[in-house]
Amino acid sequence: MASIAQNTTIVKQIAKDLGFDFCGISKAEFLLQQAPQLENWLNHRMHGQMSYMENHFDKRLDPTKLVPGAKSVVSLLLNYYPEKEIAQPYNVAKYAYGVDYHIVIKEKLFEFLFRIEEKIGKVDGRVFVDSAPVMEKVWAEKSGLGWVGKHSNLINRQIGSFFFIAELIVDLELSPDEAIKDYCGTCTRCIDACPTDAIAEAYVVDGSKCISYLTIELKDNMPIGEEFKGKMENWVFGCDICQDVCPWNRFSRPTTTDSFTPLQELYNWKKKDWDNLKEETFNTVFTKSAIKRAKLKGLMRNIKFVT
Repeated sequence: MASIAQNTTIVKQIAKDLGFDFCGISKAEFLLQQAPQLENWLNHRMHGQMSYMENHFDKRLDPTKLVPGAKSVVSLLLNYYPEKEIAQPYNVAKYAYGVDYHIVIKEKLFEFLFRIEEKIGKVDGRVFVDSAPVMEKVWAEKSGLGWVGKHSNLINRQIGSFFFIAELIVDLELSPDEAIKDYCGTCTRCIDACPTDAIAEAYVVDGSKCISYLTIELKDNMPIGEEFKGKMENWVFGCDICQDVCPWNRFSRPTTTDSFTPLQELYNWKKKDWDNLKEETFNTVFTKSAIKRAKLKGLMRNIKFVT
């Protein structure tokens, strides 16, 4: 029977073989420190209309509620930074340039579980990629993959912050990694750069003011508040401002995942193509894109609001 250390080595090798940039492990346990922080954030309504954030409070804090008998949380990072940014009349977050990450990463995660069982034996577990009440940034931080910066995104010293986070929660005992320290120092560039003042204070983001929330999470039948007029800086799906100004992103390097190659339309479309976008074109072009999440109605609302 393989030892805990041997199984840990196997798991990390599988992560590397599947193309993940980093893999870290933490013990599956109740997030005692985060419980009051999450409760306070919700009480101050910083989640806006994201009512799902109020659901499953206990599951967000305890992985054993998601996977009974869970012993380890395997956190994974997958870089999506593009080879070149897209110059468009309207701004789209870099993570949405290519194929929807849910599709790409879920496939990798199921293959991950399959390979673990192939090499180690029967394992009970679940895969997560921004799809369940899992505090992925907290688990990634606990497993030493980086630290949560003042803009509330995870920062990795080697590749910055333009990456997706995914998890496997398994009943397999593995050797946990150690968390690293916070390297933000006295820097406040992300706070200073946010045009809607969404970063209420260092490490606390008021989601209801965030451009990503306003252009994606805010339901397509709801208007964007007039207080944000003239502050959106042409962002119509998501926002990268706080990451773009972060000094650690000078270490960002182009992704090697072909599925994240930007859609040609994002390079080629003119303002009129966006302004006159119809349902059929929207569904065809963005059929596998995260942009589809906003729906045509939401995207057009965003476009009209910034023009």
